[in-house]
Amino acid sequence: MIESILFKDVELITASERKQGDVYVLNGKIVAIQPSLSVDAEYVINEKGLALIPGVIDPHVHFREPGASHKETLYTGSKAAVRGGVTSFFEMPNTKPATIDAVALAEKKKIASQTSLANYNFFIGATTSNLDHLNSVENVPGIKVFVGSSTGNMLVDDQAILEEMFRNGTRLIAVHSEDEATIQANKQQYLRSGDVHDHPKIRNVAAAIKSTRRLVQLATKYQRRLHICHLTTEEEAVFLDQTQSKYVTTEVSPQHLLLWGPECYTQLGTLAQINPPIREKRHADALWSHLIKGTIQCMGSDHAPHTLDEKMKPFGDAPSGMPGVETSLPLLLTLAYQKRCSYQNVVKWLCEAPAAVYGIKNKGQLKEGYDADLTLIDLNKKHTLSNSRIISKCGWTAFDGWSCRGEVIATFVNGQPVYREGDFFETVKGKEIKIK
Repeated sequence: MIESILFKDVELITASERKQGDVYVLNGKIVAIQPSLSVDAEYVINEKGLALIPGVIDPHVHFREPGASHKETLYTGSKAAVRGGVTSFFEMPNTKPATIDAVALAEKKKIASQTSLANYNFFIGATTSNLDHLNSVENVPGIKVFVGSSTGNMLVDDQAILEEMFRNGTRLIAVHSEDEATIQANKQQYLRSGDVHDHPKIRNVAAAIKSTRRLVQLATKYQRRLHICHLTTEEEAVFLDQTQSKYVTTEVSPQHLLLWGPECYTQLGTLAQINPPIREKRHADALWSHLIKGTIQCMGSDHAPHTLDEKMKPFGDAPSGMPGVETSLPLLLTLAYQKRCSYQNVVKWLCEAPAAVYGIKNKGQLKEGYDADLTLIDLNKKHTLSNSRIISKCGWTAFDGWSCRGEVIATFVNGQPVYREGDFFETVKGKEIKIK
């Protein structure tokens, strides 16, 4: 293990400022940030033109272990994460078996402790009958509820069960917000068309806004923290902006900002099929506007890897989801380079805000006393996203061929280098993230 690291003359980017300086890391913690430091360190980085940001926190990934390890594992997913500058992740419960009790949760944490290169934690999944588990398991980021888009007893859309869930407990509730009845009605009309362009017609705007209104009403009624995952519609963004509830936060995924229909479905086919769906450009524009405004607090990749063989099946047979944990940061850095936002915005959305939304201790900021989860970047380096460079086990990206400006040079987890310019260092594993 490396005991101490000194970053010399790097550009330090936080949510509020950009400045030049030095950072001293000792025993996994940031202990000093100054314009100039004269200290001895075991590992010194003194290279011109590099920037340092807090490690990215991705609060929304699906790493598929256990149950579908041919698509991704906690090891391969975490490896893709650190390649993309992500030092911490929260993984969703819809694995096989589902993470719906203390036994399944403990098993995931055990696997992660032995294999994950990044820091980790796992949502507990709600079912129609596991309220006791939701409130008794220890140290989770929240309860994940699939109000739409799930199967079996992980689909929870019954009003009485939702009322009971919101009424009992204090833990954050994170939701996949689509109205299941609306989806099922639309399927009768469109699913057999064989045309992926119909995907957003099945999971239409009405399904999204109806569900989100319902959930915000529950959060307000019971004064319960609600986080709406992967927002997709202008209507929802306007509603949340008008409501301004102190109990409600939300996130957006890069694909819902950068891709839109019908073009993406024509170009990518079922590779563009995700839930909730990619919609028309007016929604992408509105989501971007409300992200800048602050109605949307943070970003999550919704990394949902499937193999190319699975994704290339016809519409109706192909699974929904796309990978993203290693492409979120380069895509956002490119938008900052293009001056569509600032680099400070990127740090806010990907680092500081996820920590604030979920109450993560000592992460997400360049601050003395905080964990040394750090991402070193060359803001000017040009590179092209391509399937051949994807680390994720699924081996593809919807952004294949996209030119980017700004590349991850190195990633540090708890003060240890885990990635540097194509090389991975796997002697030390990530740690379980503590929730306040």
